[in-house]
Amino acid sequence: MRAIASLMLAVLSLFAVTPARADWVRREETVMGTRIYVEAWHDNPVQGELALDAVMENMRRIDRLMSHYRPDSQLSQINIHGAIEPVVVDPELFELIRTSVHFSEITEGAFDITYASVGYLYDYARHLRPTEAEITAALPGVNFRNLTLDAAQHSVGFAHPGMRIDLGGIAKGYACDRGVEILRSYGISSAIVTAGGDSRLLGDRRGRPWVVGIRHPDDKSRVVLSMPLADVGISTSGDYERYFDEGGVRYHHIIDPKTGHSPSGVRSVTIIGPTATDTEGWSKAVFIKGPVEGLRLIEQYPQMDAVVVDKDGKVWYSKGLSPPK
Repeated sequence: MRAIASLMLAVLSLFAVTPARADWVRREETVMGTRIYVEAWHDNPVQGELALDAVMENMRRIDRLMSHYRPDSQLSQINIHGAIEPVVVDPELFELIRTSVHFSEITEGAFDITYASVGYLYDYARHLRPTEAEITAALPGVNFRNLTLDAAQHSVGFAHPGMRIDLGGIAKGYACDRGVEILRSYGISSAIVTAGGDSRLLGDRRGRPWVVGIRHPDDKSRVVLSMPLADVGISTSGDYERYFDEGGVRYHHIIDPKTGHSPSGVRSVTIIGPTATDTEGWSKAVFIKGPVEGLRLIEQYPQMDAVVVDKDGKVWYSKGLSPPK
């Protein structure tokens, strides 16, 4: 018995000193109302799991700060009080709002977080939409120029009654970018962070590119095309994400700030660029402007590329991408 005990002790000691092998670590959770997926390579999987813990906690933190579904979030406090007095917010939230205004300026107003002044009237789960009279009454609140931003105080206010903001068109991409920053701080150089239709790729996949597929608008089991990518952001916005059909019309969550309605000329837009914050913002803008005007606009920015699937299923490419042979 004493010999067996000694042998068991030796085996346990061997396991205790054997270093963990380098490997991929993966995590999937639901945060920010969407699927969050993280995959990363770490020389020490134990440290890799700690890195994933940190990424997921940061996702939850951003959700607590920026979700319009949470009445206690700072973004909700802006929507409640912003027309009465400026609301002082966390510098991080202030900077993302200021970044959103920049996107509004460069996209000719196609991207506008104040679309929520009309957007909140839609309830896709319950198949409810506003009347034309309600849209007309709410549209004056849609104008990013009526946001009052004080950089010294980090305060946000509304210069028009009835205004609301929603960061749903940029916050997930931003969260992916912050996730990559966290992974880098843990010594990780190969990873992907995904939040819904938005992803940020860190490096390549250990000597090979990441292969990212653009799903078919009508069949999530099919892809329009697959692209080998590395160290970029990529976002896809589609009319199949949150929607309902009524009378032959699809009402979906991408709202044209000028009309208060869902555009019908595009099925999906995929943008590739330096960061997921960039790509998510641009995906909404190009979707709203349509393939001709959207590509005209984005081609002014050489670091950005786009793939657009229009209402007839035709695939459009920006000049920086070559159509598959």
